[in-house]
Amino acid sequence: MEIARAAAGLFVREGLRATRAEDIARAAGIAPRTFYRYFAAKEEAITPLYEAGARRWVEAVRTAPPGTSVPQALEDAVRYTLTPGVGVSEASWTWMRTLIRLAHTDPSLCRVWAEVCQASERALAEALASRLPVGGSRENRVTGGQLPFDNVAVDTRLRFAAAVASAAVRTATEGWAASDAPAEGPQGPAELALANLAVLRNFPWGDLTAMS
Repeated sequence: MEIARAAAGLFVREGLRATRAEDIARAAGIAPRTFYRYFAAKEEAITPLYEAGARRWVEAVRTAPPGTSVPQALEDAVRYTLTPGVGVSEASWTWMRTLIRLAHTDPSLCRVWAEVCQASERALAEALASRLPVGGSRENRVTGGQLPFDNVAVDTRLRFAAAVASAAVRTATEGWAASDAPAEGPQGPAELALANLAVLRNFPWGDLTAMS
């Protein structure tokens, strides 16, 4: 993560084009060969930062208190993840805005961002499935009606719901980053994402089961 923070700092201060992998390595206090042991290109160095935010969001959904409805779990996770000073420090949103903007101006960084978003969508589908009853009597007897998080075959409708929820958060974050709105308030990423998630409130969650 230290390499990722060093890369983010340089990208924000110096710009992506002006920053070399060697500069990142120097800022992180490592040799260039050590940098290339972990990353094939300078753009990949901030992958852990993108992943950290996505991981917090998915984990907040997965660990919502038992009995919490799926729409509520999604909305609570958004508030936790996207509210400055709660899931992420307030200062972090300044450079996060720049990094998201850069992802839309550089093809290599755009690919990194897209890959993280796709992986997050798959993880969210699994997290949602872990909150649903398991289809089939054998699985219900073995697991008590809950599917193990690490071995999930997800209903296609649940994958669709996860894709919509992920898009709701991604587009809200990207829309905020493209603007000059503050990170808090009606045009902040949390409120924008919550407005987007409203489309899932009437989704037929009760008709879904996770399948093994």
